[in-house]
Amino acid sequence: MPHPLAHPGVISAMLAPALLMAATGSLLISANARLARVVDRLRALLAIEGTTGWDAARERALAEHRRRAALVLRACRLLYLALGCFVGTSLALAADALFAGRFGILATAVALLGTLCLLLASAAMGLEVSLAVRSLDAELDEAEARRRAP
Repeated sequence: MPHPLAHPGVISAMLAPALLMAATGSLLISANARLARVVDRLRALLAIEGTTGWDAARERALAEHRRRAALVLRACRLLYLALGCFVGTSLALAADALFAGRFGILATAVALLGTLCLLLASAAMGLEVSLAVRSLDAELDEAEARRRAP
């Protein structure tokens, strides 16, 4: 008796994780772009230090950008792990079909782990965006205060 997931069924089942891989890849592109912007901003802040010295506002900005960089890096790591899990899910589905169902819930467990990583990465990116907006607000307040000063 053939396995419940015949060849077309196996291929169809392997496509579901592929959609999650595509979504994860899109998030990785976004996260890497955000990381590049944070790094560029940190370098700009360090360059300002060379010309004007450190002040409390620069210290705060550097600390905020370091937190942002850490959050984006955490998100990238989680997204890479999710991507690996989704590839593993596809492979586990194929292996399960090839070996007549001997892998049980492995594909489901790996897919759940990947989905959890995707959720955690999204949360980290959400926190980073909040920090970015807060940092921008602080910079705007600082610029406005300088403009109003005699």
